[in-house]
Amino acid sequence: MKKPIVLFGTGKIAEVILYYAEQECGFQVDAFVVDQAYVGRGEWKGKPVYALENLHEHIRPETHDAFVAIGYHNMNQVRAQKVEALQNLGFTLVSILPASANAPKDLTIGFNCFIMPPAILHPCVTIGNDVFIWSGAMVAHHSSIQDHCWITSTANIGGNCQIGEHSFLALNTTVSHGITIGKKCFLGANTLVTKNMEDGQVVIAESAKPIRLNSTQFLKFSSFSNL
Repeated sequence: MKKPIVLFGTGKIAEVILYYAEQECGFQVDAFVVDQAYVGRGEWKGKPVYALENLHEHIRPETHDAFVAIGYHNMNQVRAQKVEALQNLGFTLVSILPASANAPKDLTIGFNCFIMPPAILHPCVTIGNDVFIWSGAMVAHHSSIQDHCWITSTANIGGNCQIGEHSFLALNTTVSHGITIGKKCFLGANTLVTKNMEDGQVVIAESAKPIRLNSTQFLKFSSFSNL
């Protein structure tokens, strides 16, 4: 039987995680946890909010598990720090893996991971600890994602790839087959990576430039409106 859980965070990410934890994964979320400075009124979404600094006064690891539901700040390092803090308090970190994600049965996955349906995961995939994979992302066969990574919606990782810890893949990133991405790499939206990347590297694709015509002029002089 699952223990009830506490979620670290009271932002938009936590709101998404709350939905999947309760509505699709059958967890009972009893409270939220934040740093002392962010406790505010001490209530959010109809549940109590406790400070991490005195969490043991309210919630104990003997009765509750935990999940850190915050974003990719500072290349996922802030989230990693909160994972470690809760572990040091004795809490077990769960993963949020809805059945509707249709993950293959042989998936290897660590703790504090979140997979949002409908992501596409092939067989023979390994996912480390504290990895977030958003809807529409694809991770192909024999690929490995190391700890504390963030894979945004519609990112594509080819077969036999290695994604280094603390890396971030933005919207529509494509990593070609057999590529190794180093630690703390940032892959911007719409980037195509066909060569290995060293630790800490950044790749970005230039933003599309607006044409001189406004939308009314464009429709008048193009055949778009005839479609």
